[in-house]
Amino acid sequence: MVNADELQKLGIGSEWVDALNETFQRFNITSVDQRASFIGQCSHECNKFKTLEENLNYKAETLIKLWPKRFPSLEDANQYAHRPEKIANHIYSNRGGNGDEASGDGWKYHGRGCIQLTFKDNYYHCGQALGEDLVSKPQLVAQPRFAALSAGWFWSTHGCNELALKRDWVNLTKRINGGTFGLDERISLTNKAIQSLSKLM
Repeated sequence: MVNADELQKLGIGSEWVDALNETFQRFNITSVDQRASFIGQCSHECNKFKTLEENLNYKAETLIKLWPKRFPSLEDANQYAHRPEKIANHIYSNRGGNGDEASGDGWKYHGRGCIQLTFKDNYYHCGQALGEDLVSKPQLVAQPRFAALSAGWFWSTHGCNELALKRDWVNLTKRINGGTFGLDERISLTNKAIQSLSKLM
């Protein structure tokens, strides 16, 4: 179990105590390395558990860089720049169970939670696992309990516990991020959590 004092030392608010402990129990995240890895990775992903929704407020140049196929020209990108809802509906359309751009699914099922849950299919499967209808109530994933539980679901379904036990930080980061973005910070946050949680176990 983690407590408020230990989380405070890691820059995490006390409102996360119950959410994290429920997630650890439900998804068999039991060892110090596993729990610290979960906290370290999530801390990087969601700004120390403070940012629970994807920020899609991009300028035109960034849109072209991130999604060149979706925004082939500056003229195209300018129509979407700094309009998060419109951006989400465009970039996430016709994928992962989402409907077309006009359906609004891209925005409805944009990234939320400690490890950004994205796309209607993922909201459905995560909700099935957690016993909650996240398809009709996607905003729940931006609240601590389901933000943590949805991350625990991802963690469990992607074999992250095994990688954490091996302290394979590179492949664990790839499993979560798709690459190694922010690897040094993730390792630093994980090591800090290991030191803090080791005193509890």
